[in-house]
Amino acid sequence: MQVHQIMSSPAQTIGSDQTIGAATLLMKQFDIGSLPVLQSGGRVVGMITDRDIVLGLAKNASAQLSMEVGQMMTRSVLRCYADQSIETIAVIMSDNQVRRLPVMDRFERLVGVVSVGDIAEDASERLAGEILGEIVETR
Repeated sequence: MQVHQIMSSPAQTIGSDQTIGAATLLMKQFDIGSLPVLQSGGRVVGMITDRDIVLGLAKNASAQLSMEVGQMMTRSVLRCYADQSIETIAVIMSDNQVRRLPVMDRFERLVGVVSVGDIAEDASERLAGEILGEIVETR
């Protein structure tokens, strides 16, 4: 089974110049915990998660919801490709302790997001359990 068969598409995204407040509203509206961050032109330049926001606000008392997403996002973004196998991305997720990956086409355009939940729901509960076990075990 390939990633494009189980990914969420289109991906909800946010611009790097938008506010943390806007990111939290999108996350609430779509019941998601992360957003790929795009630069003008649509290039993925980061990811912002609900955890990034909570830790960023807790670490910096002067941080506010009016801060730009680009100031709080994670810049090193792992990604996968729509034509990769579920088993391959499961290894990427386990090895890097991530629960979600932006999905790109071979032209480096964002086409979706895949999560451990997508794997559990549509592909393999066993595989999803192994990924989560690796993430929890190393934290």
